[in-house]
Amino acid sequence: MIDITIENFEAEVVTASMTTPVLVDFWATWCGPCKTLVPTLEKLEAEYAGRFTLAKVDVDANQQIAGMFGIRSVPTCVLMVGGKPVDGFMGAQTEGQVRQFLDKHLPSEGELAAEAEVDEAQQMLQSGDTQAALQKLADALQADPNNDDARFDYVRLLITTGDYEQAAALLQEPLKRIPKPLQFEALHQWLQCMLFVQQDERGNWEFAQFDAAIAQNKRDFDTRFAKAQVLAAEGQWTASMDELLEIIMRDKAWNDQAARKLLVGILELITPAKPKKQEAATGQTAGGIQILGKASAEQDEATALVNSYRRKLSMALN
Repeated sequence: MIDITIENFEAEVVTASMTTPVLVDFWATWCGPCKTLVPTLEKLEAEYAGRFTLAKVDVDANQQIAGMFGIRSVPTCVLMVGGKPVDGFMGAQTEGQVRQFLDKHLPSEGELAAEAEVDEAQQMLQSGDTQAALQKLADALQADPNNDDARFDYVRLLITTGDYEQAAALLQEPLKRIPKPLQFEALHQWLQCMLFVQQDERGNWEFAQFDAAIAQNKRDFDTRFAKAQVLAAEGQWTASMDELLEIIMRDKAWNDQAARKLLVGILELITPAKPKKQEAATGQTAGGIQILGKASAEQDEATALVNSYRRKLSMALN
């Protein structure tokens, strides 16, 4: 539990809620129901073991904060997530009512465990321990089967390491959803490129062989698409997208829009990941001035590339 004043409000409530939800309890010393509610809130904060932080605001001593939230009566509780209020309740509540309120908004223990496993997997990948990272991502998905971020990272790493069978199995469920999540459709497209290289004799062609065939017939879309798949399998994203654009500009509907689907998938795969909430404030001075380092510069470059090819695709389709 944290006592909040105007001096620590920004740090302990707004900024802190970017990583952990903060339940702000507005109370007053003269308020009888407040005294009834506080023990319940404190008990649940301990029981939920870090899933939320309890912050108390004495409305008489901190009228400016109370005014910011439009508090008209106490007790009033406001849940802050990601720096913003997302829900609240007024008046004394039973333990069961408060628990129901919290469970509606807070991540489950499984979700938290999965997030921790994913974070550890990323650290292991950075240190070069791919097998340990795979195990961590498998553990994350087991802890929280609905965690699409963990599933995406796990499938992507499985494809990278050549475990196509397991990757395909894990893609089955999300690909049955309506609509199909774009991130998983992108992985599916990439997986098909990998399988093409493995199963089709053209997967072993030199690029000069593709170019020679295409030179004889600019509308040999099958050969051009095969080349684009090989390029994508090798991670030559720009060259692959250039071939796909050539198909789209000549025949948008060819092979059930296969070229467009693969190009959209590549764009999804190379789009820089959005920073996690806890990373949102990094790279800034206390005054909010952005400090650009190598990572952010690389992200800007990748974003510029993605935006460029999105425009090219839009022009080719119109």
